[in-house]
Amino acid sequence: APADASGLGLRERVVRRSVQRLLYVHGATTAPEHLPDVPVAPVARRDGDVVARYGADAASWAMLATPARETPSFSDEQLLVQSEAGEFFRVRYAHARSRALVRNAEQLGFRPEAGEVDDAAALLRLLADHPLVLEAAAHHRAPERLTRHLVELADALLDFQYRVLPQGDEKPSAAHRARLALAEAAGTVLAGGLALLGMDAPERL
Repeated sequence: APADASGLGLRERVVRRSVQRLLYVHGATTAPEHLPDVPVAPVARRDGDVVARYGADAASWAMLATPARETPSFSDEQLLVQSEAGEFFRVRYAHARSRALVRNAEQLGFRPEAGEVDDAAALLRLLADHPLVLEAAAHHRAPERLTRHLVELADALLDFQYRVLPQGDEKPSAAHRARLALAEAAGTVLAGGLALLGMDAPERL
């Protein structure tokens, strides 16, 4: 029904399903209809059918990036424009870049290999924090904690990507293989986070 497409029913369903996934990864087996009550503000009537306008994934991102008690906001610049100005785009783009780095490395004849990386402090910290973020998001029934973390991780990966592949006449080294493994791990975490939010992680953008 139209009311369900643009009002409380849609957002409540999106939030509850995401909370259920977050709880599930921590061992919960509760069905969504039996979850502890999570007060959910509806999509504002003025925003109309947000799924039709923005697509299911982008609309869900806007609904989940805002705390459940608050009314979500929808912006064409943030959700429709394919540029790094939009957080949703950056998260998916960073995942796609991680996959592209692996493909490009294969063309250069090397693959990811675990090792020490000494020039990626922010990325390493965010990856180490990821399990704690998931735990907090599940405990507080707060998917927005996960969306914020994914944006930070994506930004760190997009900054780090330029140090992954050999430049110019450089030959692939152990350092390059280790950086590639780190970039691949970050992409895997981004894909997993998007899946917990109910969204796809494209291989290419």
